[in-house]
Amino acid sequence: MSDRRVTVPEHMRRGADGERRAVEALRRRGYELIETNWRCAAGELDAVMRDGDQLVFVEVKTRTGASRGTAEASLTPAKARKLAMAAEWYLADHPELGDPIWRIDLVAITLDGSGNPTRFTHITNAALIG
Repeated sequence: MSDRRVTVPEHMRRGADGERRAVEALRRRGYELIETNWRCAAGELDAVMRDGDQLVFVEVKTRTGASRGTAEASLTPAKARKLAMAAEWYLADHPELGDPIWRIDLVAITLDGSGNPTRFTHITNAALIG
């Protein structure tokens, strides 16, 4: 039996860690986690959560420094459209949810060189500003 180890690229580890941190922070604020990393032909939803009576599709962006721009700036109009399309697919795939009020939130996390968060921003209805 061979020992096959899969090396996960650093940016993927950083992204998964950011998603975990975002979900934990939103849960502390009273959000209920429904699902993470849901995929469809339109793309991926990092987290699906409930905030009271609203369904929230959470996009998480984690950055180290600003060399690639801020995490907030990464939610372009094209990305917002893709997220909205993925949200529509999610709702079509989950008819048990009925016709809920929903929104897309952005959680932007900036890390220092050691991987510690220096900034955590939660933008409600972020797709409206994309």
